Amino acid sequence: MALDIGEKRVGVAVSDPAQRVASPICVLPFAEVASGAKSWRRVLEDWEPDLLLCGLPLTLAGEEGPQAQRIRQAAHTIADAADLPLDFTDERLSSTEAKRSLRDSGYDEARMRGKIDMVAASLFLQAWLDARNAQP
Repeated sequence: MALDIGEKRVGVAVSDPAQRVASPICVLPFAEVASGAKSWRRVLEDWEPDLLLCGLPLTLAGEEGPQAQRIRQAAHTIADAADLPLDFTDERLSSTEAKRSLRDSGYDEARMRGKIDMVAASLFLQAWLDARNAQP
């Protein structure tokens, strides 16, 4: 399960059981995920993830800045509460690509707002799956 953790929202995406295809599933308020609210617990129960993959917003130079540190702390809190292993992946430009994809699908800015985070999560999850599946 991939999480695109933002200040206000968390986009959630999952892979199929064969770990080949990523799909966006929902966006939840950050406060609900961070506090382990019923809505977040329901997502965990419904999808039964084996791992949480969180996107890290690295700089264009590939370094971690203050935003990445904030995401790391939040991700560890969420993963510890869910009792799940945690991994991180580069999420640079995933939101930009998600916006482009949604725009190409006919969404305007207002309709995109609630979907960008989960589409971004599915994009970096797919890249992570593709890299893992390409290894011998």
